[in-house]
Amino acid sequence: MDDLFPPFEPDANEPRPRRFKPVPFRMIAPNMITLMALCLGLTAIRLAFEGKFEPAVIAIVVAGLLDGIDGRVARLLKGTSRFGAELDSLADFVNFGCAPALILYGFTLFNLKSVGWIVALIFAIAMGLRLARFNAMLDDPNRPEWKKDFFVGMPAPAGAMTAMLPLYLHFLGLDFGTWAAPMVLIYVLVIALLVVSTVPTFSGKTMGKRVPRGWVLPIFLAGVAAFGLLISFPFESLVAISLAYLATIPVGAAQYRRRQKLEAQARSEPPESPAAA
Repeated sequence: MDDLFPPFEPDANEPRPRRFKPVPFRMIAPNMITLMALCLGLTAIRLAFEGKFEPAVIAIVVAGLLDGIDGRVARLLKGTSRFGAELDSLADFVNFGCAPALILYGFTLFNLKSVGWIVALIFAIAMGLRLARFNAMLDDPNRPEWKKDFFVGMPAPAGAMTAMLPLYLHFLGLDFGTWAAPMVLIYVLVIALLVVSTVPTFSGKTMGKRVPRGWVLPIFLAGVAAFGLLISFPFESLVAISLAYLATIPVGAAQYRRRQKLEAQARSEPPESPAAA
């Protein structure tokens, strides 16, 4: 039989074909940022179990900053991929759904026993539903271009940051004992409802593509000042940012309705007849 079917011996001079194509680094870099953010979210859960709420909150905030970077890095390097989008959604669910829910439960919602746990579950599941809806809307080819300036509902990072407002206030000296647990429960429930709602909020994704030359230096100074405030007064800054974001929600909804009305008027107007030659 060996004579009939001799073993195949490739020519040593022929180059061996590669089984897998090499992956360019521009595809790896954004996913590494996402994985670092996911590690921070998981570490925040561990710190919450140990009762170290301050570093746990800081880990979530840094994860939120990395979440804002990875997508922009992917678009800048032209390294977007379906794998990266799915990994980003998974990381967002852990970082902004599970981790804040467990932190808030360990902070004060545990005082309400099963009711507090149910609200923590509602918050985490609301984040999962919001992210699933966001991924489904990405594939909608009929979505108008101007709607990219708005999110449908509160985005996951903003929902997580604003939900932890009671923790920021606690770190600044405000006492959150057993008496405050029902108030925190109602507040977290409202944030969860805003996350899964259809209330339009500003996205900011189209901002910064083109900056007037005269604004460059003022933007640099404002960025340095904001960074300095965040480092020097972290929880005061987070309180101000959370309250300012909540205040912009009605403004964003009004802006959305105005642009929606303009689009409806443009559709209802008959097209102009071409001028006679």
